[in-house]
Amino acid sequence: MDLTFSDEQEVLRETVRGLAARHADLGVVRAMEEDEKGYPPAFWAKLGESGLTGLTIPEKWGGSEMSMLDAVVVYDELGRALSPSPHFVSSVVAGGVLTAAGTDEQRQEWLPKIASGEAVVTTAWVEPDRGYGPKGVALTATQDGDGWLLTGVKRHVPYANSADRILVLARTGTAAEDITLFLVDPSSEGVTLTAQRTVASDTQHRLDLASVRVGPDAVVGTVNGAWPVWSEVLHDGIILLAALAVGGARRVLEITVDYAKTRKQFDKPLGAFQAIAHNLSDAVTAVDGAETLVWEAAWARDNGRGVEKLAPMAKLFACKTYREVSDLAVHVHGGMGFTVECDVQLFFRRAKSLQLNWWDDRYLENLIATQLLDA
Repeated sequence: MDLTFSDEQEVLRETVRGLAARHADLGVVRAMEEDEKGYPPAFWAKLGESGLTGLTIPEKWGGSEMSMLDAVVVYDELGRALSPSPHFVSSVVAGGVLTAAGTDEQRQEWLPKIASGEAVVTTAWVEPDRGYGPKGVALTATQDGDGWLLTGVKRHVPYANSADRILVLARTGTAAEDITLFLVDPSSEGVTLTAQRTVASDTQHRLDLASVRVGPDAVVGTVNGAWPVWSEVLHDGIILLAALAVGGARRVLEITVDYAKTRKQFDKPLGAFQAIAHNLSDAVTAVDGAETLVWEAAWARDNGRGVEKLAPMAKLFACKTYREVSDLAVHVHGGMGFTVECDVQLFFRRAKSLQLNWWDDRYLENLIATQLLDA
């Protein structure tokens, strides 16, 4: 595995960092916590103009078709900046599902719009008091003539109020993996969106579907065949979320190290105290380790190797590291670290949210254990 980034990847890194600094700095991040849309349109537009909203979408559908390692470079920078946008759910997950399983008509209609940032497609997956696996999908889709009626509840649907379509996982059979994906128009009769408050103060909604009718053209992939597609796309996605966590952990550590060098107690900088110095040493070791694991997972994916174990390992370790490093940052900043005026709490809250969402620690450990013990 070559850990040297190419000149093009370094330019990509600087491009994303520059866009985030100009259009989505921490002041914007704070403002978006109380914003109904939840992300700055100017930043989203610039991502589209730079070809970054089509990051992993094939060129023939209007995307940039970058490698997984290229995408890791982008997500590392998005994590550093805490950049709020529907990029992951629309460009990575929905775009990935449509690329893998959509009909030619669905791809022609939606992928160029997703790749340009013209359209946002979000996903509705998690349900109240249910797990992350296929058995956790209870929302039902029953056939109604040539169409389907969808009934049930989803929660934590990102950017649902800005989405042109919602990709909904629904149960269409009695077997555990009898899951089907549907594209649902959020303006359809019977659709209700309710804003939810989250630990990261990002824009998420509860989705209630009351016998919402969709046509046969709303089915993405095969009936009862959605779960393998969803799982494969998410394995790619969690590599990028691990990169997001590494970027955030690296940045909050940098902020904390700078503070430890300049803040004085008893006429000495905080970093001169062994307890703080050693904790910071442990933190940078963990962040470097998480970064290497993410690079390995991305490299394996780009070289056609299986990531069934590496991808969950990367997200599990990177998100734990992010949460622990941001927690250390809060404590090093003392009483100020617990106030909303302090920047480090922004990282801490997003670290915890990232650890809980898109397969939490327990589910990731189950995935790893299956590869470890059942192989």
